[in-house]
Amino acid sequence: MSLSTVLFLFLTHLGVGIVLTLVFVSREAGVKFFRFNAGLAAILLVIALAFRVTAESKYTAADVALIACTLAVVVYWATVGRMLAKIRPALVGFAVGAGITALVLQGLTIAAGRSLPMQALTVASFLSSAALLGGACTAMILGHWYLVIPSMQVSHLQSIVKVHIASMVVRVAVVGAAVFVAIVTAFAAQPEVGPSFRHYITSVSGIFFWQRVLFGLAGPAVLSYLTWETAKIRATQSATGILYVDFFMVVVGEVLAKYLLLAARVPV
Repeated sequence: MSLSTVLFLFLTHLGVGIVLTLVFVSREAGVKFFRFNAGLAAILLVIALAFRVTAESKYTAADVALIACTLAVVVYWATVGRMLAKIRPALVGFAVGAGITALVLQGLTIAAGRSLPMQALTVASFLSSAALLGGACTAMILGHWYLVIPSMQVSHLQSIVKVHIASMVVRVAVVGAAVFVAIVTAFAAQPEVGPSFRHYITSVSGIFFWQRVLFGLAGPAVLSYLTWETAKIRATQSATGILYVDFFMVVVGEVLAKYLLLAARVPV
């Protein structure tokens, strides 16, 4: 396990997640909104690939898919609002497809040699992590965009908050399933998860797991609900303030999740 790998996975999931959630945002957000988010996603993915270069392992098919996703996002950023309007939907579609492919292949590579349930849960963990990170980030930026375009309908913020809440529910379900499978596997005396995960989470080292649950799942679950209730009364500035805290907690939780995946071999 290395810090480079943790950062590579986190930045990849955040960058791909932003690209995924942009398809849920109305065009009324304006050209500058999509240009800003595409640029942010491109920067994150380029930095992720830079961390990937420092890793000792060889390049995989997942890396190729990620590079293709990054190139599509860069081209989209360079052309949005400027030229080639007809190909931009195709660029976004290609970037989304390549990004999802990269996440699936990453999950299968990390979980190579594991049981089929663990492989499936690792892939589901990567996809749900990207959706949660992207949803939180895009919702936060869209909330801020009401300062740029005050006349924008609040229904757009409500829609992306719904996406964020849905991704939160899926993420919690995936983590719960992963913990259940890990504990059951340990009780079945199968060594694939290393030392008993039940023993791990009740030891001193388990503090990282409980921080991940508290800051990365419980906190954002409460804050996303509060954001929804605030958005319903059209208090966009208050909703944006909550989303800033929500996004910070999601980031902390997902970084810890990557660490736990590599340290305890459980996709939480």
